[in-house]
Amino acid sequence: MTAPDPSTPDTAADAPRPAPHTPEPPGARHGAPPADTPPPGAPGPDGVRAPSAAPGNGLPRTSPGDPAPRTAPGAATRTAAPAATPAALWRRGRGFLICLGILLVAAVTLAALASGSRHGRLDPRSADPDGSRAVAELLQARGVTTRVVTTAREAAAAAGPDTTLLVTNPDLLGESQLRAIRSAIDLSGGRTVLLAPGSPSLPDLAPAARTKGTALDQDLDPGCALPAAVSAGRAGTGGEHRYTTDGATGTACYPSGGHPTLLVLPTGTTGGDTVLLGSETILLNRKLASEGNASLALQLLGSRPDLVWYLPSLADAQDEDPAQEQSFLDLLPHGWSWAFLQLFVAAALAALWRARRLGPLVTEKLPVAIRASETTEGRARLYRKAGARDRAATVLRAAARERLAALVGVPPAQAHDPAALLPAVSGRLTERQQDLTALLFGTTPATDAALVALADHLDALEREVRTS
Repeated sequence: MTAPDPSTPDTAADAPRPAPHTPEPPGARHGAPPADTPPPGAPGPDGVRAPSAAPGNGLPRTSPGDPAPRTAPGAATRTAAPAATPAALWRRGRGFLICLGILLVAAVTLAALASGSRHGRLDPRSADPDGSRAVAELLQARGVTTRVVTTAREAAAAAGPDTTLLVTNPDLLGESQLRAIRSAIDLSGGRTVLLAPGSPSLPDLAPAARTKGTALDQDLDPGCALPAAVSAGRAGTGGEHRYTTDGATGTACYPSGGHPTLLVLPTGTTGGDTVLLGSETILLNRKLASEGNASLALQLLGSRPDLVWYLPSLADAQDEDPAQEQSFLDLLPHGWSWAFLQLFVAAALAALWRARRLGPLVTEKLPVAIRASETTEGRARLYRKAGARDRAATVLRAAARERLAALVGVPPAQAHDPAALLPAVSGRLTERQQDLTALLFGTTPATDAALVALADHLDALEREVRTS
């Protein structure tokens, strides 16, 4: 191949006219020469001899002083990506980081604005549909003072003969909390209302009662002589637990299928009682105005001047075992753990999507026709820049084996089989001057000079077979 002379300037008169674009011939992506490429060794229309290596796949003989080839825009070639700098990484990711920062600021702002009005389910300070602020305000209008506590110790200390102790989530209490509430039930002499207690808490708080399935109907009739139930009438005590007793004296109201959803049991202290309310519906803001819910809630919670509203909290859970330290992950709700896992999977998928090309290269239509010599030289320089001697040697040998197989009559399917190709090639040689096995199926050259020598030997071998 004749190397271009860098001392000869390019002129408009000498530059070849760009040929009109033609569709890419079949096999062009796999190293097959274009239809208009002259045979190896013959001069092309521009006066430059085409290289004997396969255009687009072979490696021409180049020297370090050769000028860089001109590569047409739009050529589908794989280039070595430059090392990413911190500035380039910032330019790529700043849009995502800015959006993430805006979302975080908005989330913190909304949480701060809503923190004063949203407290949670069954919280007497919450005006949400599942809060209980409406009940607390009605009780306040009747002269009942509501005090919110978050630990069992505070609840037991505040209980007394003139108080009503409301336990919102009895089944969430640990052993120490259950003992404290049970002590308040036995010694206070006041009323204790257990909201939807189940099997985990009933043996400790109300041993005489146990659950008896679920009440399917939501609104039920009183079905008893309890003054509060008779005055309220039909109320929404169903939908959750039903209860039964083992012969203990008590008042059973709002039955569903023969088992009450409201059970009033006397305690050991004179004047005290324990109310088992099977559903929390009558205390919710969204259900307070339905049926007789408001009347029943006010009479159950307003029978004494003070109401202690016990909401179990994280601080209460820590009192269960003060010596045991909890980690940050233990304090996170279970939903947050799943959310973090989903975010991690999404980030991993995004990193995989951005870090690796999925699928083959897409061939683009070139605006101008590119000389086969320029394409070959450009790919060779890319191989040299990446130090891919193994890939270059593999391509050179594979292309040489395919051309030699066509010259000696070996089927294309057996072109890369040494047992089929080497005897046929040896039979066409007049003198055996080198080891064909090492030449056509050898190892990777150790240096660039050895790679250039390999290309020379393959060219010489092909010329000898072609002219024999």
